[in-house]
Amino acid sequence: MIAKQFLITGIIMAVIAMGLSILFRLQLAWPEKSFPILETFLGTWAEGGRIKPDFYLALVTIHGTIMVFFVLTAGLSGTFSNLLIPLQIGARDMASPFLNMLSYWFFFGACVIMMSSFFIQTGPASAGWTIYPPLSALPTAIKGSALGMTLWLISMIMFVASSLMGGINYVSTVLNMRTKGMDLWKMPLTIWAFFLTAILGVLSFPVLVAGVVLLIFDRSFGTSFYLSDIVMGTQVLPNEGGSPILWQHLFWFLGHPEVYIVIMPALGISSEVISVNSRKPIFGYHAMIYSLIGITVLSFIVWGHHMFVTGMNPLLGGVFMITTLIIAVPSAVKTFNYLATLWRGNIRFTPAMLFAIGLVSFFISGGLTGIFLGNASLDINLHDTYFVVAHFHLVMGSAAIFGMLAGVYHWYPKMFGRMMSSKLGYLHFWLTFISAYLVFFPLHFLGLDGVPRRYYAFTEFEFMQKWLTVNVFVTWAAIIGALAQVAFLWNFFYSIFKGKKAPQNPWESNTLEWTTPVEHLHGNWPGEIPTVYRWPYDYSKPGSETDFIPQTVPFSQTMSSNMPHDFEGNTEAERIQREWEAKNPAIAEK
Repeated sequence: MIAKQFLITGIIMAVIAMGLSILFRLQLAWPEKSFPILETFLGTWAEGGRIKPDFYLALVTIHGTIMVFFVLTAGLSGTFSNLLIPLQIGARDMASPFLNMLSYWFFFGACVIMMSSFFIQTGPASAGWTIYPPLSALPTAIKGSALGMTLWLISMIMFVASSLMGGINYVSTVLNMRTKGMDLWKMPLTIWAFFLTAILGVLSFPVLVAGVVLLIFDRSFGTSFYLSDIVMGTQVLPNEGGSPILWQHLFWFLGHPEVYIVIMPALGISSEVISVNSRKPIFGYHAMIYSLIGITVLSFIVWGHHMFVTGMNPLLGGVFMITTLIIAVPSAVKTFNYLATLWRGNIRFTPAMLFAIGLVSFFISGGLTGIFLGNASLDINLHDTYFVVAHFHLVMGSAAIFGMLAGVYHWYPKMFGRMMSSKLGYLHFWLTFISAYLVFFPLHFLGLDGVPRRYYAFTEFEFMQKWLTVNVFVTWAAIIGALAQVAFLWNFFYSIFKGKKAPQNPWESNTLEWTTPVEHLHGNWPGEIPTVYRWPYDYSKPGSETDFIPQTVPFSQTMSSNMPHDFEGNTEAERIQREWEAKNPAIAEK
C-alpha cells in the first residue's frame, strides 16, 4: 500500500515537473514569441504571453528540485524499497510499519509545501535547484528569495525527515528480518542496491539539514554563515566573515551521494530485470555487489568535483579529480556485467527489459561525459554550461527514470494483480527513448561552445544566436517525449481496473515475491514463510528440466543440475550429491 502511495505521488510530481520543463523550453525556443494561453494560466508571471525572467528561474529551480528529490529519490526508493524488501527477503512487513507510514506522509507534506509556493505573491524559490547563497540567503535579493525560498527550505527539511525514517527502516529490515536460509549472499541485487542506498541516505542527508538550518539562521536571524561583504544597490550590508563556499561544501556533501542514491536503486532493478529476461544468471554477482559497495564508499569523497571553479587549491582539486575518475571503475564493472549478461542470452523483449536496456544505454553515453567533467582542467571550460545539463540528464535523469519505469512494468502484476498492455509499453519505450536522446544529446554541443545554463534567452549574446534553431529542435523533441507519457499514464491507470488478470509468476522468475498469492493479504504469505536454499539467479541451468529454479527449491530436488560450488562447503550435502551421481552415472555425465 505504501509503495503504491509513493509511486502514484511520484508519478503526479513527475508530470508537474515535466510540465514546468515544457514551459521553460517554450521560452528558450521562441524567446520573442507571445503565447496568450500562458497569461491565462500563469497570470502576472507571463504578462503579454511571455514568461518573465524571474519566473523562468523559478521554473528551472522547482523542476530540478521535484525531479531530483521527489521523483528520483522518494518516488524510486520509496516505491521499490517498500514493495520489494519484505517480499524478496521473506519478511511479513517492515521493521517499523508505523515509521514507514510516517515517512510517506512527511514526503507528501513536503510535496504540498513545495507546490504551495506557486500560489504566493512573490512566487516559488528561484536560485537554481542547488539554491546557492547569497541569492538564497538574502530574502530581499529577488522575488524568488522571499517567502518561496523559506517554503523550499521547510519542504526540504520535511523531505529529509521522510528519507531518514525510510532509510533507517530499510536498513534494519534487511539486517534483521531475512527468512530462514536467506543470507546476504543469497539476496537479489535489488535488495543490495536498496540497502546500500538507504545507508548512503542516512549518512548524507543530515548534512543538508545542517546546511539548511544555517541558511534559515542567515535569512531570519541575522547571522553570517554564508554572507560577507555584500552590497545591495547602494547599501553595504553589515554581514561579515561568512562564506558562500561553505554552503557548496555542505550541499554537495549530500549532493554527490544523492546522485548515487538516485541511480543505485535503478541499477539494482535493472540487474533483476535483465537477468530474468535474458534467462541467464547475472554475470559476476559478487563483482556487482562489491561495485555497489565501492560506489557507496567512494561517493563520499568526490563532492569537490562540483567546485573546481571555486578557487580551491589545485592540489585538493587533483585529489577530487582522482577519486572522481576512480568511481568510474565500479560503474564500468556494472556496465560490462550487464552487457555480459545479455550476451547470447535467450532474451525476452518485454517492456521492462527494453527500459532496463535503455538504462544501460543512457548510463554509458551519459557516463562517458562525466569523465570530461571530472577532469579539473576541462571542467573549468565546461562548468555551468549546457554540457553539464546534458551529462546529468542522461546519466542520472534519463537512466534513473528508465530504471524506475522498468521496475513499474516488471512488478506491476505484483502491485496491482493485473498486467499492463505490452503494445502501449513498446510505444511508450520507443517514443521516450528516442526523444530523450534528441533532447539531451544536442545540448553537449551548446556546452562545448560555452553556452551557459539557466540563461533566459539566447538572443542576448551574438555567439549564442546560432543555437536558437537547435533549441527549437530540442523543444519539439521534448514536447513529443512529454506526449509519449500519455501512453504510459493511460496504460498504468486503465490497467489497474481493466488490465488482464495476472498469473502468480508472470515472468517465470526465481525470487520470493512471486511465491506470494496474487491476492494481497496481510503478512504476505499464508502459513509459514518459505525457506530459501539457493541464490536468486538459477536460470537456464544445465541439467535442469525447467529454465528457472526458484529460491525455495531445495538442492535435493534438483540433483541432475547441482554444481559443486552450489553447496558452499556443506559436506553433508556434497556427500549426498556424490552418492546420487554414483548411482546415476549417465545423468551425472550429461
